[in-house]
Formats: sequence, structure tokens, C-alpha cells
Amino acid sequence: MSYCASRFRTIRRPSVEVKVGTVGVGGKNPLRLQSMTTSDTQDIEATVKQSIALAEVGCEIVRITAPNPAAARCLREIRQKISAAGFAHVPLVADIHFLPQAAMEAVEHVEKVRVNPGNYADKKKFAVREYSDADYERELQRLHDAFSPLVRRAKELGRALRIGTNHGSLSDRVMNRYGDTPLGMVESALEFVRICEAHGFHDIILSMKSSNPKVMIQAYRLLAARMDTAHRPYPLHLGVTEAGDGEDGRIKSAIGIGSLLLDGLGDTIRVSLTEDSVYEIPVARAIADKAMALWRTPEGMTNDEWRMASGSNSDHSSFGNRHSELSHDSIDPFSYERRVIAEMELAAACRLGSEQPPRVIVRASLAELADPSSPIRSQKSTDTPVEGVLVPIATAADLAPVSASLSAAATSPAFVVLELAAAISPADLKSKIEKTKIPLVLLRRFTAGDDALLRDFAAFARDHGHVLACDIAPADFPALAAALRQLGDASAIFTLSSTAAPAAHAVGAYRQLAEELRRLGSRAPIWIRNTAATAMQGDNSFLSKLLEASFLTGGLLCDGLGDLVSIETEADLARAIRLTYNVLQGAGARSSKTEFVACPSCGRTLFDLQTTTQRIREKTGHLKGVKIAIMGCIVNGPGEMADADFGYVGGAPGKINLYVGKQCVQYNLPQTGADERLIALIKEHGKWADPAPALAP
Repeated sequence: MSYCASRFRTIRRPSVEVKVGTVGVGGKNPLRLQSMTTSDTQDIEATVKQSIALAEVGCEIVRITAPNPAAARCLREIRQKISAAGFAHVPLVADIHFLPQAAMEAVEHVEKVRVNPGNYADKKKFAVREYSDADYERELQRLHDAFSPLVRRAKELGRALRIGTNHGSLSDRVMNRYGDTPLGMVESALEFVRICEAHGFHDIILSMKSSNPKVMIQAYRLLAARMDTAHRPYPLHLGVTEAGDGEDGRIKSAIGIGSLLLDGLGDTIRVSLTEDSVYEIPVARAIADKAMALWRTPEGMTNDEWRMASGSNSDHSSFGNRHSELSHDSIDPFSYERRVIAEMELAAACRLGSEQPPRVIVRASLAELADPSSPIRSQKSTDTPVEGVLVPIATAADLAPVSASLSAAATSPAFVVLELAAAISPADLKSKIEKTKIPLVLLRRFTAGDDALLRDFAAFARDHGHVLACDIAPADFPALAAALRQLGDASAIFTLSSTAAPAAHAVGAYRQLAEELRRLGSRAPIWIRNTAATAMQGDNSFLSKLLEASFLTGGLLCDGLGDLVSIETEADLARAIRLTYNVLQGAGARSSKTEFVACPSCGRTLFDLQTTTQRIREKTGHLKGVKIAIMGCIVNGPGEMADADFGYVGGAPGKINLYVGKQCVQYNLPQTGADERLIALIKEHGKWADPAPALAP
């Protein structure tokens, strides 16, 4: 079962065009950017002001919560005022969770209505019961009866619908049959798609949101695979829900959204941040620009054929059969399993292995390596150590000071990588570093004609107890196969310093590298390098570097690939270290601090999410391995906290409910003392640790 045209190049998934007002989504349209107001919808002036502010910074579709019929009625005046201000071209979306009555009112006034299939006229009491087939069919009929009036009215008015599944709000019926899984998310949405199609309604957009990028990626892939073979290829709205704020929120969003866009999936996106919503748009714009620069039409199809395939009268069954087996690898894209590698010891306290966390490498000069005041040597946190340092060696003369620098850095880092220029030979190494007692990783690029050279470097590394890191393009593996088999897995690492053809992006190149190693029978570790040559665009801003690292490192880690990581595009060592660990945390590959799941705020929110999140982070951010959910209301609260240890959720104005997992254990606490009660709860469950004193500089 295939979900995209290629795992190695970005070939855009053909989808039908859906009009949201005058804005086309899917088809041949560019990626559309969305965001959401955070005001109380019944505060009409505030909602209009926020909507206009979003439109002015480039938001193309604005979503507004409508939690009840009274709020939904306000959408009429909100629409009128936004249009009168000169933004009639910006469509509005009503966000509906529970009440069909609110949806029926909202559809009269706005261009699109979003419904959550887990909440909309469905049951979510976290009850465990066995549903017989007859019980299940009765529930589906009940849903059909409840949802059909909205579908019929949307069809009459020319409105669009988004069926937006949230990982945390699956109904009891779906949970009991499919579990808390990507498959459950997909089936929850397809139930509503079938109801729409039964009424001949096809102006549908779908989403599969989760606060966990791995779950979100798997769910969208599975949706595309199942929907495109059994239904029309409806457009996809991408987003990681409750991503949080700051670097962490941007990274989690970029990992999930970027991974799917590189696979060709996605027609509209939202970056959900626990910040003022206008700050979401520049991040979404940067993500969209990077992805659209790579878009191609499916191989062998002209633009006219592509347009026909993505038209509303297309034979939807053809989409699942267009994917070439030559464009896919052996990784299961629908479930996570880390690639099994051979165990390797890089240093006494630094091993590589399938049960070990990815190791962190930073790029530095020999002078920085030897400088006691550099971030490499003066590490202020044992949770974010620099385990390896990559040092460029341009000439044989540069090898002379290696021993002295390594002696000066004897206590930190754990290992050193020497990036050897093409002019450096094994003979140079033998004369300059033969007596070095510290184990090294020797990084060298090899091409198809370097069989003998590869054997010589491998012999030197093996004889002196070093590791050879081979930078080899996947296309060159066949020519070097014999030498690579002789090299073995005991002292070999593989990496790429640039995007290798025919892959159009570095994620595809690394997937090809993993596939070549599989064909070779090698279980050698893979080192993910973020370099200027692996970047999709040459923007030197920190946001661009963050997004590129999230796309490449985060995307590969969510595929189960990657045993060492380096972000070499950031020259500031302290910033590079922090960014690397934040990407590892965002991908769920290595925990170095507390993880926060925080919703982006909307009109349902019962407290100030931004200040509350910042305040709780200041008090609990040192709890490595602990996950805390901060939710403004109960709509997605307990469900989105499915894998959180503790939850801080708005229960009523000025009141907080505290959760352990999905279980609410303390109700209606005054917010003024809720932070301390949360800390007491963490202590009660043995998850608390006092902050470690900062290490002296």
C-alpha cells in the first residue's frame, strides 16, 4: 500500500480542487496558509481585528471557533465587517466540535465549516465496551442522521467542509474497535467522508492532527493511501496540534508538516503556536516556500494529464496504482520502527546502537576544541552534552596540531571526528597521528573510482582502532560494493554531506543510503549531517536553519533512521548544540528536558495560555523525560494528553483541572494556586527532581 509517488523526490500528490469561498485549495493551487483567532468569538470587534491582522500578514484562510449557537450567530456580523474592511476575499472557517446546532448556524455565514469527527454528535466518555457489528452499524446510522443536515446545507450554499480528526478526541466507538492509533484516526474521518459522498457532496478537505509528529505523519500517510484508492483524492490540511511555543513549537510543526510536504502530501497548512497567531504565518510561509520549490508533477504525466487526474471527474481508483516500486524503500511508512544497527563503542561512555540515543556532534575548529572557554569544553548541562566534535582538516599540515588539541580536550568531548580533505592520504595520517591514543572518527568522501583508496583508509582505521565515516553517494555503492563488504560494520559509519542525485532532497538521499546499506547487508550506523549542501534553500536566517534541520533530521528520525546527528549550518556553537537537542526532543528521539504539549489558544480558552505556559515552564522545565500538557479548555484536553504524564486544563473561568494521564484527579482548583498543586502532584508520583545548580563557566 503506497501513499506517495516517490519517497526520494517531491512529486506532489494530485488532489481535487476544493473552493473555500474564492480561494482554491488543492489541485494546481499553491499551498494555502491558515491560522486561527484567539479572541472570544462573541467579542465581535476583537475577532474582526484579529482576523484582519492575520490577513494583513499573509493568512489566506482564517478560522474562528464557534463553540455554541450564540457564537455561531456572531459569525454573520464578523463576516460582514471583515468584508467591509476590504477583506471579502479572505474566507472564514467556523471551528465546530460538539454541537450540530452551532454548525447549522455557522454554515449560513462562513465559507467553510470544520467538524471534529470524534466530537461531532458522537460519544467520548473513555468507556470500555465491546461493540458488535450490529451495534457499530447502529452508531454509524446515528452519525449519518446527525451529520447529513449539515452536508445537505453545505451543498445547497456552496460551502466547504473540513473533516478534522484529532488524535486525542477519537470517539469511544472508534477507540474500542481501532484503538488510539493512526488507523483509528483515519477510519474516524472516512466515516464522515462516506456520509458526504452518499449525498453527492465532494467539497471536502481532511486533516489528521496530533501533538506527536510521528503519529501525525503516520496518520496522514495512511489516510492518503486508503482515501486515494477508495475515494476521491481530497485535499489535505496539515498541522501538528498543540505544538507549543518558541523553538520547540516551530520544530515540532516543521518535523510533521515538512516530512509530509517532502513526500508530496499537503495542500494547506497551519503552524499552531502558543503565541499571538500572527507569528504563525511567517513560519508557515517559510515552510511552504521550501516545499513548493521542490514540487514536481508525477513522472510520465504532462501538466494537462495531471490536471485531468486531479479533476473532480477523475477515476479515483487510479491514484493508488501510479506509484512506482522503484521510487520506494523498505521502510514501513505507517508504523515506527528504528533501524537495527551493529553496536559500536566510540568512547568509554559513548556507544552507538539501536537502544542508544542518537549521538550529538558539533562542528568546530581545532582552536575551539582546545579552548577551555568554548561551549565544547565548558558545558553547562549534563543533559545536553557535546559527544563528538567535527574538525575540518584541509591539508596534511593541519594534522600536526591534532595531538596537542586532543590532549587539551581530553575530558570533553567523548570523541573527535576529523573531516579529511581529498588531498590527505593514509600515508599522511600514518606520519601525523599514528601515535594518537584517543580513538578518532575519520570522515572521508569516496566516489565510484575510489575502491583502492577506500580499502587503504579502512585498513588504517582498523589497524589503529579508529572508525571510518564514509561519505558515499548512493549511486556509487555498486562500484564500491566489494570494498564496503570487506570494511564490515565493526568500525564503519555512513553519511552524506550533500544531496545526491537522483534524489531531489536530502531526506530522499538518506533514504536511498539506508536502502543501499540494506542491499549490502550492512547494519552500520547512519550519521545525519545538516550542511549547506543538504539545504533546500540558501537562506542564512536562523529560522531557515531550524526548519531545514527539522525537515531533514526530524523527518529521518521519525522514519527510524539516524544514529548520530550534526547541525553544521549554525556557526554559534551554543546555539547549534541547543538546536540539535531540541530537534531530537521534537522528534521523540532523545529527551533532554521537560516536554510541553500546549494548545495555541482560541476563543474557547479559559486562561492566558502564553503566560501560563511560560510560567509553568520556568518552574518545571528541568524535569527531563516528563511530559506536561497545558490546555486552555476541555475540548481536546484529556485526549491530546494521551501520552502526557500530567495535565493542566482549563475547566471553567478561573478554574483549573489537573490530570494524571487521562484521569482528572483534582477539579476546579483556583488558578492562583494551581501551579503549586501541579508541582505537588508531580512530587506525589515520584517524577520531581530539584533543579541542578548551574555549572560554573
